[in-house]
Amino acid sequence: MGLLGILVGLSILVWLAYRGWSVLLLAPTAALIAAAFSGEPLLAHWTQTFMGSAGRFVAQFFPLFLLGALFGKLMEDSGSVNAIADFMTEKLGAERAVLAVVLAGAVVTYGGVSLFVAYFVLAPMATALFRRADIPRRLMPAAIIVGSSTFTMSALPGTPAIPNTIPMPFFGTTPFAAPGLGIIASAIMLGIGLWWLGRAEARARIAGEGFGDDRPPAADAAVDDPLIRERAVTARDFDPAEIHRSAEAPDRPGIVVAAAPLVVVVIVNLLMSFAVLPNIDATFLAEPRWGGTTLSAVAGVWAVATALAAAIATLLALGGRRIPSLRATMDAGANAAVLPIFSVASLVGFGAVVAAMPAFEAVRDWVLGIGGGPLVSLAVATNVLAALTGSASGGLTIALEALGPTFMAIATAQSIDPGLLHRIAVIGAGTLDILPHNGAVITLLAVCGCTHRESYMDIVVVGIGGSLAALVAVVLIGGMVGSF
Repeated sequence: MGLLGILVGLSILVWLAYRGWSVLLLAPTAALIAAAFSGEPLLAHWTQTFMGSAGRFVAQFFPLFLLGALFGKLMEDSGSVNAIADFMTEKLGAERAVLAVVLAGAVVTYGGVSLFVAYFVLAPMATALFRRADIPRRLMPAAIIVGSSTFTMSALPGTPAIPNTIPMPFFGTTPFAAPGLGIIASAIMLGIGLWWLGRAEARARIAGEGFGDDRPPAADAAVDDPLIRERAVTARDFDPAEIHRSAEAPDRPGIVVAAAPLVVVVIVNLLMSFAVLPNIDATFLAEPRWGGTTLSAVAGVWAVATALAAAIATLLALGGRRIPSLRATMDAGANAAVLPIFSVASLVGFGAVVAAMPAFEAVRDWVLGIGGGPLVSLAVATNVLAALTGSASGGLTIALEALGPTFMAIATAQSIDPGLLHRIAVIGAGTLDILPHNGAVITLLAVCGCTHRESYMDIVVVGIGGSLAALVAVVLIGGMVGSF
């Protein structure tokens, strides 16, 4: 009965979340259903297990959600994201429209701009370029996915994307975990994405297919759609309802000023991870007043938080005066972080209750018994949970909350570098989370004015296919030569 309860609770969570119900309500309800089937104490699991796990997630990662959303909103309202998009358009032109969109997405998301902020800038950019180049509109979402939701989210070393920060407290790693393998994975994802898009563009030209009809911009409708909002906030770290709560600067900065905060994110993140934090005396963290933790458990979060804070300070110093209403922008950025983190934290709470069920031992044994060793088991676990929850962050945290200590024990016994576990877990979580019910996919299609029928197959190839190929390569290479 216990295993049946887990399946029933999970099915209700996935089905109703896809229909637009709030995860804040669904996750505890689904958790209590699982507990009831196992004959476990319901109130204790709600207030102690569920809320305890959700609260720890908020305590660990809210600084990153807050600073990330705030930085993204400031980049948008200062005109910096649009300035970078304009620069890419000018330098690469309509004849390289696909490459321009991909690179613009990669630059802004690797620099720390929230994904949904990037979507609302990249979609108009892609519309203008694809129309001029007469490339089918249906290819716009896939081009944006390649640049913003594949290698810069899960593989490129140092990316400040939330999924890349989640394994750090579990494995004691940094955002630059397994850098060599991350670069290889990034090259595979980017290469497959550009190859497929180039092939699709060529086939469209042969068939005489052009840009298509000039549909009205869909961005405003997407922002105001409550169904899209509920799905979106569990998938990424920015509440799309806050996109238009403040005004953008009437003029745009030069490319140097626009790109400077992104460069600061990368440099400060690197310095904090390898020069500053490893050389400080953090023995005080073992005291009860600091939670009895260690530097390795918090260093990754500290590095990314410091990098984002430094980038925000740089942006305000260079271009803060251009923002029409700084208070409105700051408020919108801060508010945009709240619903996403509580939505993901609720998924984490659900996972904690499920992991506490006696029947979960069978699930754990099945995962660990998958052929191929712990690297394959970890890849499968993060893939499946991200697919079910429609959230890379939620699925990854559930997997690591339940199985992280076990994988670390295996890694220690088999001399596996925790950085390799980190990279495989993140790439795995960023693969099957791009299913049709994923909030980021639904939002992107709406912003681009496309439908699943028109565009989803291309998204599957560049998003899921490219990431799966990269994941297989990392597992194989990491299994043979280890982490590097």
